[in-house]
Amino acid sequence: MLRISGSSRGFHKVIVGCLTAAMAVALTLEDADARKRKKKRKAYNPPYAAIVVDANSGSVLHSRKADAKRHPASLTKIMTLYLLFEQMEAGNIKPSTKLKVSARAAKQSPTKLGLKKGQTITAEQAIRALVTKSANDAAVVVAEAIAGTESEFAVLMTRKARALGMSKTVYKNASGLPNRKQITTARDQARLGRAIQDRFPKQYRYFATRTFKYRGKRMRNHNRLLGSVKGVDGIKTGYIRASGFNLTTSMKRNKRHIVAVVMGGKSSGARNARMRSLLKKYISKAAVRRTAPLIAEKPVPVQVASAAAMPYMGRPVTAAAPMPAKPIGSSTTLTSARRTPATVDPIKPIAVKTIKVKLNGVKTASWTPPLAHLPVVTVTQRSAASSPPPVANAVVTARTVKPAAPPARPTQMVASVAPPAPVAAPAPKPVLIQTAMAPTPEPAPRKVVRKGWVIQVGAFDAERQARDRLSVAQSKAKHLLADADAFTETVVKNNRTFYRARFAGFVAKKEAIAACKYLKRRDFACLTLKN
Repeated sequence: MLRISGSSRGFHKVIVGCLTAAMAVALTLEDADARKRKKKRKAYNPPYAAIVVDANSGSVLHSRKADAKRHPASLTKIMTLYLLFEQMEAGNIKPSTKLKVSARAAKQSPTKLGLKKGQTITAEQAIRALVTKSANDAAVVVAEAIAGTESEFAVLMTRKARALGMSKTVYKNASGLPNRKQITTARDQARLGRAIQDRFPKQYRYFATRTFKYRGKRMRNHNRLLGSVKGVDGIKTGYIRASGFNLTTSMKRNKRHIVAVVMGGKSSGARNARMRSLLKKYISKAAVRRTAPLIAEKPVPVQVASAAAMPYMGRPVTAAAPMPAKPIGSSTTLTSARRTPATVDPIKPIAVKTIKVKLNGVKTASWTPPLAHLPVVTVTQRSAASSPPPVANAVVTARTVKPAAPPARPTQMVASVAPPAPVAAPAPKPVLIQTAMAPTPEPAPRKVVRKGWVIQVGAFDAERQARDRLSVAQSKAKHLLADADAFTETVVKNNRTFYRARFAGFVAKKEAIAACKYLKRRDFACLTLKN
């Protein structure tokens, strides 16, 4: 029989005790580490905000801190694409236009295509990279192609935000990378999400891109709701630590259309779950008929974000800089040496009549030489047909003068008045002398009566917006609207003035209905009316 000595039993107890102590320490450290990780997860609590807007009626279906300041993160790229689509609509940039990559663009991080300095990508590749991969290097390429530098492009972005009514949004870069001064609100982002669809229905379809293949590598859209939630057609995700996980979504289902924004999600999964919940809850409460006016741009001063001028081909000029006569072709590489202008509104105008006419004074040139040195004209009775046209800012005086012979070298005349001829008279008489004819009031404009059928393509806060909409509609339906009578009509409702954009000249109802159907298929709001 084997016997264990006392010394062996003591050693065994020591070994068991050490192992027990070691396990206890390990369990204590693991538990402490788990508590530390859990505490760290709880510490990340980005500020939340959300809004759901009925795009058909314009009403807000849900709002929570919708006007609180937040960081947009990569939602910024929606505005970057808005300005790019604007250049494409104007014909200055084509999908095949090559955009050059600068050293600064190539250095962007962390999400990017991996572009190299001196390389080029097409405008369409840049678009797809922005909506799927959310590539920051592609965002800078677009910014520099349009404005020369990213900082100048940010000024244009902020100016465009003001024109669209995004009053609390300020952009500092084209990508959404961290910048404490780059701020927005959920309400502003919802407005932008609606505006980009109203203005660019054709280009907006890029936001539905699920995958993008570049140099053999396939990239999937970060917006996981595409394809998984019925009716979702875009538009953009975003994340930086200061903002949390952001998402702007558009959903169209059963003639209903809502645009929702969620900002400050703790994770992409939590953000997506919240968005799904909002979409499911409010889509059934949305209107089935479009009654809200299109989100259109309002004129704003050029000075935005302390910038006094807009860039044009690498140098500052005013907003009225002319567009290049020839658009950039498909074989052109767009660089800072030759760049499209960053215009506020590149839509080409068409001739549009306006019912409401505002009378303004006629601008005239300055008096040269001074007024006292100009020849005077003796007023005599003339027929209405021979009277010269009135000149604004006229000065009329009466004094006694002696007739004088015309000068050998007549001085500069005002309003094309002929030199006076000498008047033979026994004695000078007081006569009325004028340096320019006094203005006569313009007759009140006659009300234009339009018969037949009329179609309306929108109502806007500014007349310029209504004219722009008419121009775009006519360009997209030339075969139907080439001979139509484009005009704007002013209407005041609830102490607010609107400008209706309309086309007249349809003799038969079916012609007006056909034109409306054609425009609706191209995402234009359109109403058929009996005038």
